[in-house]
Amino acid sequence: MMTDRPQISFITICYNGFNDTCELIESLEKNIHSVSYEIIVVDNASRADEAIAISKCYPNVITLRSKANLGFSGGNNLGIRIAKGKYIFLINNDTYIETDGFHSLVERLESRPEIGAVSPKIRFAFPPQNIQFTGFTPLTPITLRNSPIGFGHIDDGRFDTPHPSPYLHGAAMIIKREVIEKVGLMPEIYFLYYEEMDWCTQMTNAGYELWYEPRCTIFHKESQSTGQLSKLRTYYMTRNRLLYARRNRTGSHRLLSILYQSTIAAGKNSLQFALKGHFDLFFAVWKGIIGGVFLTPPTITK
Repeated sequence: MMTDRPQISFITICYNGFNDTCELIESLEKNIHSVSYEIIVVDNASRADEAIAISKCYPNVITLRSKANLGFSGGNNLGIRIAKGKYIFLINNDTYIETDGFHSLVERLESRPEIGAVSPKIRFAFPPQNIQFTGFTPLTPITLRNSPIGFGHIDDGRFDTPHPSPYLHGAAMIIKREVIEKVGLMPEIYFLYYEEMDWCTQMTNAGYELWYEPRCTIFHKESQSTGQLSKLRTYYMTRNRLLYARRNRTGSHRLLSILYQSTIAAGKNSLQFALKGHFDLFFAVWKGIIGGVFLTPPTITK
């Protein structure tokens, strides 16, 4: 039930995604009965004013519109600033739920004071609805690589044990308000990709544990092969992996990681793109390197 003093503040960003956002809102309103909540939709400078359209369709939903696209972190931070809930739940607008498992997330958060944030099980929305996320492995210290646990597997019960995870998934994560007050808002320097990983790192550095809780499931419309040849994704993944190394590695690991990303990894990736004739992606890699090394503002926003 929606209330003025909610347990959970759901925050979702809408960027030219009116229909997906409506489906998410309807799934939340239809299925959630175990916790009190509010829904906040941030229109991140969509072409049309989707904040107004959503408020007309769903009068109980709180909407606000940004005049500029502030990226994933900036948009979520707008919502966090006005949220009233005890817990902040960041959820992608291209997700939906079929059952109410949110009380289990609250139970996990409240089970120990050290637990600062939790992600539910995330499954792909499209058949066969295999698993996207049931936790992450740790990042390697220099190459900054890790893997989502359970990715692509059938949801057959093998991943139904809750456990700590070094990082949570930005598509669905619930955070104690006190954690945000201690570590700060999501870092906005990234714009897109790696911001939730950096945020999770700040939480663990502050002494909090992050957990995966399988009793709640979110369905995500992202394809298992989405965006692999996107200029935007290539640029930001390259740029922001360097930024993450600069902000979260120290000493020799920091130096070696920056050198590895800007030489071996960039050289290999750009060469592969060039051999396949993807010269836009070739240049996106090196623009990303320049952005990550010299901290230049984002140059690819679409």
